[in-house]
Amino acid sequence: MSTTALPPLALYVHVPWCVRKCPYCDFNSHGVGRATELPERPYLAALIADLDADLPLVTGRELVSVFIGGGTPSLMSPAFYRDLLDAVAERLPLAADIEITLEANPGTLERGRFDGYRQAGINRLSLGVQSFQDAQLTALGRIHSGHDAMVAFEEAREAGFDNLNLDLMHGLPGQTPALALDDLERALALGPEHLSWYQLTLEPNTEFHSHPPVLPREEVLWDIQDLGHERLQAAGFARYEISAYARAGCRARHNLNYWRFGDYLGIGAGAHGKVSMPGTGGHAIERRWKTRQPDAYLRRRHDPRGFVAGREAIDPEELPLEFAMNALRLTEGVPLSDWRDTTGRPAPVLLDRLAAARKKGLLVEDATRLQASPQGLLFLNELLASIDMSG
Repeated sequence: MSTTALPPLALYVHVPWCVRKCPYCDFNSHGVGRATELPERPYLAALIADLDADLPLVTGRELVSVFIGGGTPSLMSPAFYRDLLDAVAERLPLAADIEITLEANPGTLERGRFDGYRQAGINRLSLGVQSFQDAQLTALGRIHSGHDAMVAFEEAREAGFDNLNLDLMHGLPGQTPALALDDLERALALGPEHLSWYQLTLEPNTEFHSHPPVLPREEVLWDIQDLGHERLQAAGFARYEISAYARAGCRARHNLNYWRFGDYLGIGAGAHGKVSMPGTGGHAIERRWKTRQPDAYLRRRHDPRGFVAGREAIDPEELPLEFAMNALRLTEGVPLSDWRDTTGRPAPVLLDRLAAARKKGLLVEDATRLQASPQGLLFLNELLASIDMSG
């Protein structure tokens, strides 16, 4: 990586609790029911202590984005986020146009909360809709209805949010192309700025993996993807990442920072971070992750070991693949100079490795960019195998 500049820095905050664990979810989330009173103040204190412990890694660096994910972050009160974001601003300089995103579940939102979140400093919402079909939502274990999702969206607009993402899934149990397109039509009718539209996958250590539902056949999945992509493009949504579509000027900056191999601190139970640290001859890159179980994480505030459960330096031999795994998800790719600056490898080395992939049509023919073709986006694992220099 070039010694001239460090990459942009973001902050990820993890809230690990949800009302009920969804059967497809492999995130660090813990169902607590509706009646449980969450430990807001202790968790806030732990998050701030966690951030304080990480600050020496990023002294003087500016935050370009904050993303609050989960779990279900909208279980926490607006006051929780006001105090958290105030504490962040006291410790790190914030970009003038900083993007601050909160993930919200339409089934956990009380009337008036959106106003509070907006006043707390959150300027972007990501609503976990998944589907507008009540039968599909039941099959997915969601606690909201399609009507709840539409009401939540409208209330967010009334609260002044002008940057809204809808999370939608496709390839759901029993889903037909017509049902998938109906979900998209309902989403488009609301007028969001951004859509995350991704296929349901059966991840290890989930209920769906242990007891898989009957999913659409492969040819149906291809039809859904092709028809949905065409519909979103026709509606003015540009696909800029494998599963992300946005109106002009509304791409998710926090996620772009991930895909461009930027840095990010991760605070909260089970949060992951990646930080570049300047040193002799270049930058060392370290990944670290925090204690996963919420109760154990809360106890770590008073533990001399701190919140870090593990850390590892990225081996320079693994950097090409690490970088490519993110950059090639972007439909526009990245300049080859970014690859060279990050990995320390000259561009000809990469081009030699990719010769076979180019012949297969998996890459765009451009000598100045690392960019997957539409075919390459469909067969990304094969493309990444061309770049793996660790073996």
